[in-house]
Amino acid sequence: MEENNHHHAHAHERTDKYQSTLAKYHTALDDDDVRARVADLLASKAVGNNTLEVKKFLFGCIDLTSLDTSDNDEGIMRFTQRVNEFDNAYPDLGNVAAICVYPNFAAVVKNTLDVEGVNIACVSGGFPSSQTFAEVKMAETALALADGADEIDIVISVGKFLAGDYETLCDELEEVKETCKEHHLKIILETGALKSAANIKKASILAMYSGADFIKTSTGKQQPAATPEAAYVMCEAIREYHERTGRKVGFKPAGGINTVADAVGYYTIVKEVLGDEWLTNERFRIGTSRLANLLLSEIMGEETKFF
Repeated sequence: MEENNHHHAHAHERTDKYQSTLAKYHTALDDDDVRARVADLLASKAVGNNTLEVKKFLFGCIDLTSLDTSDNDEGIMRFTQRVNEFDNAYPDLGNVAAICVYPNFAAVVKNTLDVEGVNIACVSGGFPSSQTFAEVKMAETALALADGADEIDIVISVGKFLAGDYETLCDELEEVKETCKEHHLKIILETGALKSAANIKKASILAMYSGADFIKTSTGKQQPAATPEAAYVMCEAIREYHERTGRKVGFKPAGGINTVADAVGYYTIVKEVLGDEWLTNERFRIGTSRLANLLLSEIMGEETKFF
């Protein structure tokens, strides 16, 4: 009996640790207020960022993504070849930031990629639902890294978050970050499943607290995916976290980024909330494949279908 009580006291202490961390941040957000603030910000600032220079920058922040059930070695090889060829086709433009694939294709990309400065990112941990054993998440992460991944994108256990089980959620993420060591870990919140701005803010803080190098909006496999409101809340969380800890965590919107105007909107939010220090592909990425050709078309001034 004695031991059981002790165990409960310990578990309670752990839960308090997460609650007291969250208590240091402004998480009681009102969704309508967030919506209004984002609308104002975009209305007043976005048009000024609709420039050639910004579009070139955004292109260099793309995580060029192929996450299809039908992907195979040949297709991923061709996909990677296009990135190789881009350097010759457009010598004046910077290449994409990374190629993002399922973990079983890390080796294919590694063996095919022959340009400098493009990272290999892998989605890991039972993507996109994150509904698998913690041991599988660690193993999948380790295998992807062993096969050549530079970065890992993993989804939080949304179900555990919604149930208030922050301890299991964070322990799992901390273990994944330990597995990644110096490699970047991008933690996906799946903001569409979190529903409220308050939940998005809390999940952002817990992800950063657990070692995220980036926080990312969505998998793109669930609707709604990225929204300007989610981005705004996440950037505010990054800013507050930096003020408290001195650590600069990156931001990645992903999913449903269909137009250049969408991308310019996310750029605007990062610039206004986080400032110029975040306007580098070390701290800002966009997860999309559709956008690459659209940005290229606007940069070149004519319709371009390179990728």
